[in-house]
Amino acid sequence: MALSRFWGWFLIHIALFLSLCYAEDPFVFYDFEVTYITASPLGVPQQVIAINNKFPGPTINSTTNNNVVINVRNKLDESLLMHWSGIQQRRSSWQDGVLGTNCPIPPKWNWTYQFQVKDQVGSFFYFPSLHFQRAAGGFGSFIINNRPIIPIPFDTPDGDIVILIGDWYTRNHTALRKALDAGKGLGMPDGVLINGKGPYRYNDTLVPDGIEYETINVHPGKTYRLRVHNVGISTSLNFRIQSHNLLLAESEGSYTVQQNYTSLDIHVGQSYSFLLTTDQNASSDYYIVASARFVNESQWKRVTGVAILRYSNSKGKASGPLPDPPQDEFDKTFSMNQARSIRWNVSASGARPNPQGSFRYGSINVTEVYVLRNKPPETIDGKRRATLSGISFVNPATPIRLVDQYKIKGVYKLDFPNKPLTEPPKMETSVINGTYRGFMEVILQNNDTKMHTYHMSGYAFFVVGMDYGEWSENSRGTYNKWDGIARSTTQVYPGAWTAILISLDNVGVWNLRTENLGSWYLGQETYVRVVNPEATNKTELPMPDNALFCGALSKLQKPQDVSSSLATSIIEGRSKLFFTVLMISSTLFLVSR
Repeated sequence: MALSRFWGWFLIHIALFLSLCYAEDPFVFYDFEVTYITASPLGVPQQVIAINNKFPGPTINSTTNNNVVINVRNKLDESLLMHWSGIQQRRSSWQDGVLGTNCPIPPKWNWTYQFQVKDQVGSFFYFPSLHFQRAAGGFGSFIINNRPIIPIPFDTPDGDIVILIGDWYTRNHTALRKALDAGKGLGMPDGVLINGKGPYRYNDTLVPDGIEYETINVHPGKTYRLRVHNVGISTSLNFRIQSHNLLLAESEGSYTVQQNYTSLDIHVGQSYSFLLTTDQNASSDYYIVASARFVNESQWKRVTGVAILRYSNSKGKASGPLPDPPQDEFDKTFSMNQARSIRWNVSASGARPNPQGSFRYGSINVTEVYVLRNKPPETIDGKRRATLSGISFVNPATPIRLVDQYKIKGVYKLDFPNKPLTEPPKMETSVINGTYRGFMEVILQNNDTKMHTYHMSGYAFFVVGMDYGEWSENSRGTYNKWDGIARSTTQVYPGAWTAILISLDNVGVWNLRTENLGSWYLGQETYVRVVNPEATNKTELPMPDNALFCGALSKLQKPQDVSSSLATSIIEGRSKLFFTVLMISSTLFLVSR
């Protein structure tokens, strides 16, 4: 009897413990061990970056408003930062994982990221942001699911499938980095990977024997959600599946107007969700293709990723020619019109119950305008550099966010020009001074001969216009002020412009960059600094207790104590609470006797 009473008390207090732990938004925990492994995705053994011995890395699966805790153990021979591309880090730019906000994680150290995926849904990815490491891997998918009370604007799919596509070199990232440092280009990629694997042998001449390829297994008569991310270096890819339509449903956290495409151009850094209905007769397997765009097709034939879609009742292997790409090698108008056709679903609920279109961006007055122009790389102070509006960004030894926290003078300048410089280009740590709660118009003018995509951390911006030629004041007459897609990465065609609108409501220091990895490495980036003049934790959280220090603040850094990582602290804290509850339960039991 006494024992049963004790367990009654114990279970009651365990329930109390659990309610204390989970009364707020739930936590999800991940442990990332980042190492080198040897892999041969294109048939050539090479060093790649793996997470938990996997290439690509594991998918982070979360739900809106979850607190995500990721302990990263750096077992590389160089420093590391993980960047969560498209995750807005609301109130927590400290966790963004780029040099403007974080000191690097040294080799053999670990660092724990903790952030809330606040008011977001959708398909994103993560990658290492330093030292050209993304060219070696270290990337993976990041999913934010809807809360159950918020409906998705389509029937629940029968499955959820991640597809990571991207161009790939058989030289390792250090060799590619050295080529850029020496003023050279990277040349043509060696292939395109799909989920870290090389092409299916659709052609005996172009594809060597023995290459491992990706197979995606499906059942007939079902609908699957495909989350497709271009995690490559610089190549725009056309994605298509033989004999199947792709129903576009979401892009980087925004539900789109649902439209069928036989193929879609996915540019570097971009993410899309498609609904795939398995409605074919399965006479054989089907090709999944990711092929290079806007290049000489005969020269780039080997730069094609091919995977297999296999029905459970398939009657044989895929064979014959690949499905054709768009026939517009020298005319990018088709691709631009396709991009313009992607529209925001203004009636769908996003992460909140209210419709996406309830934020009427087209009726807000613009408070600041920046025209950002890029050009082909040029020589500055004897070095080959890439520029944005005539400035090649130099990352300071002390991250901008720490500089602000400790009020260090002279590290950066809040003088980024709102129009391209007319004087010779220069290397500067020059930052855009954004106005908190302002509404910024940014025109991305691509005067390079290559396609670029641009990404901004901390925000989903509205893509309101794009066209060929030079942007002018009159171009505003063509803007879509009703249902332009909200996303974090947009393409800018060569010799063309793209206009975006950004509501600056997220306090922090936010990276604005090209996703073309070579140009980013050579300085084509800046930061937008958004400060609330009223200091309050409601708009930005305090500096995390485990912040790393470097540069002018390196003396503040204590030696690494792995046991004191944030994840460990949280777990230990919960364990202490558990044992406290246990002791209280025991005491109450004894008293009750």
